[in-house]
Formats: sequence, C-alpha cells, structure tokens
Amino acid sequence: MISTDVALKPLRGIGEFYATALDTGVAMFKPPFAWREFLLQTWFVARVSIVPTLMLAVPFTVLVVFTLNVLLVEFGAADFSGTGAATASVTQIGPIVTVLVVAGTGATAMCADLGARTIREELDALRVLGIDPIHRLVVPRVLAATVVAVSLVSLVTIVGLAGSFAFAVFVQHVTPGAFAAGLTLLTGLPDVMLGLVKGALFGMAAAMIACYKGMSVRRGPQGVGNAVNETVVYSFIALFVINIVTTAVFYTGTE
Repeated sequence: MISTDVALKPLRGIGEFYATALDTGVAMFKPPFAWREFLLQTWFVARVSIVPTLMLAVPFTVLVVFTLNVLLVEFGAADFSGTGAATASVTQIGPIVTVLVVAGTGATAMCADLGARTIREELDALRVLGIDPIHRLVVPRVLAATVVAVSLVSLVTIVGLAGSFAFAVFVQHVTPGAFAAGLTLLTGLPDVMLGLVKGALFGMAAAMIACYKGMSVRRGPQGVGNAVNETVVYSFIALFVINIVTTAVFYTGTE
C-alpha cells in the first residue's frame, strides 16, 4: 500500500495542478475582478524583475553575438551579425531571460506568500466566508505575471539588440549600416509575435506553478521553503518544454 501511494503521488499532483489551472481559467471570466490585487501584484513583479532582467539580457545577448561573429568572420560574412542578433534576441533570449528572472523572483514570492497564508489557514477562512481563493488571489497573480512577462520581453529585446550593436560595432568592428540592415533579414513581425507569445506562456506557467505549490503547502514553514524551491525547478522545466513546443509549432507552420 505504501509503495502504491508513493507511485501515485506524482500523478495525483499533476491532476491537482491541472484542476487548479482549469479553475483559474474559468475564474478569470467571473465578475467582479480583483483589480486592486492585480495592480499590486503587477507592480510588485515588475519592481523586483526589471533590473535583474535587463542586467542579465546584455551578457546573454553579447555572448551569443560574440560566438556567432567569430564564426561569421571565418566565412567572411561578419556583416550578417545583425541577422543572428535579431533572431536570437527576439525569439529566444528575450523570452527565456525574462521568465528566468520572473520565475526566480516574482513566482517564488507568490509561492511564499500563498504558502504562508495556507499554513495560517487564511485560505480556509476565505472559503468559510464564501470567497473563492482562486478567484480572489490566484487569478490576479497569474494575469499580473503574464502582463509583466510580455512587457519585459519587449524591453529585453530592445536592450539586447542595443548591446549587441555596441559590442559588434565597437569591439568586433562590424559595419554599423550592415548590422542595422541585417536585423530584418530573417526576423519579421511573425517572429516578434512568437517572442511575445512565448513570454505570455512562460509568465502564465511560472505564476500558475507558484500559486499551486503555495496553496498545496504542507508541514508548516518547512513546507513553504520546499514549495519555493520546487517552484523554481518546475518553472524552469516548464520553460524549456514550452519553448521547444512553441518554436517547433511556429516553424512547422511557417514552412
């Protein structure tokens, strides 16, 4: 019996997560919407994420551009460095860097907050009062993380391209005009939309995982710490799965 329970525990957790996600999707369209909580969470996630995200975006993008330019110089095609920088920043680096920071700062804070409320039985008190915790607490947090992630993707992409331009032109002596002309050679509006969609999915998944782990905390303060650690790990796993699936679907559909 014990071995059966251990084997079924991960499956039970997956089922509970999808049930919570389904309840959240339904609750998004139920009035009244918790605008105050949404604005507070949006400001909080943006405040703790924007500086680390921008600081992480520049070295990520510069590293890709430097590696790519070394290869392009060998082929005598250094003028196409802008093409690689645009493709990498818009479709990969922007969304990935954004969700790494959002998951590491905003999502963990959401998990810790809901976990503390859970062990203090505040969520049970809300249910007794007839208030749905998912509608009042989870929905604003999920939407806030989604909005902030989409906004940060755009900002990270711009900062990454600016950093790539400065590094390629002033360090690797790429022609400025050629770099600028190559930005739109392979990257267009569909690629920009792909980056924004990735950011939205990443932010939503990270917040959903954080809220679920926070609301399912057990064993007091120790459980809260374990839930925060699991939030980071599961968010990163979800990041790479969503990234692979969306990229494959996008490029398969455009062929």
